[in-house]
Amino acid sequence: MHHGACAVLRPGAPDAVRPLDAACFPLVPYANRIADGRFTHEGVSYDLPRNFGADHPHSLHGTGWLRPWFVAEQAADSVVLVHDHAGDAHWPWPFAAQQRLTLAPGSMTIDLSVRSLADSRVPAGLGLHPYFPCDDATRLAFTAGHAWLADADDLRTDAAPADRFGDWRDGAPVQGTTLIDNSYSPWNGEARIMQRDHVLHLAATGAPACHLYRPPEGGFFCLEPVSHLPDAINREGMALLAPGETLSLRLVLTIEG
Repeated sequence: MHHGACAVLRPGAPDAVRPLDAACFPLVPYANRIADGRFTHEGVSYDLPRNFGADHPHSLHGTGWLRPWFVAEQAADSVVLVHDHAGDAHWPWPFAAQQRLTLAPGSMTIDLSVRSLADSRVPAGLGLHPYFPCDDATRLAFTAGHAWLADADDLRTDAAPADRFGDWRDGAPVQGTTLIDNSYSPWNGEARIMQRDHVLHLAATGAPACHLYRPPEGGFFCLEPVSHLPDAINREGMALLAPGETLSLRLVLTIEG
């Protein structure tokens, strides 16, 4: 997706195979971190593999970002990708996930869903991980109730004022020399990214929180719409899906000018 010669999302290399080199990837059946990969559900304890390298102590972003997706439908302006999970050590319950990407003049819509195939109520979550290019002119604007602080293990701790890392209400510069890797909630699902030659409007539904990832001098940042906060499975805010029930999230990206 481009505005003139400028990429709206961070361009991925034609030969890129790692999700971390993509323009966007799905978070399913949970978003962000599960502390130490461990949780308990209905009296049963689970210990998930750490899936982000030996130096990362937590399970991260679910299974969908690391597994194959297959084209189920394709048209000139849309594509449907599907991923079926049978249940394994990385996530104990089966599910069927779907992404529908739809293009229209000046906009793109991503619909992400997960349908539980388990035979009892089980936890589930969703998110999208888009990468946006940034330079010293890029500004970000959104409104949230709180910024969530994190400890040395990158786990959520206390709620802080939403302007703790930047006054995003009216738009603040994104580029910086320190790491921001923090969640915000409650979020109304709206954000604007002001670039040199255009403004990108984000509208998310099914995402009461967002996560801002801004590496120091990275040339990009991520504003991730998510259905729950980090480690919600061990705290609160994680959806429980009945057999056959579906959880959905939508992100619409629109170029304003």
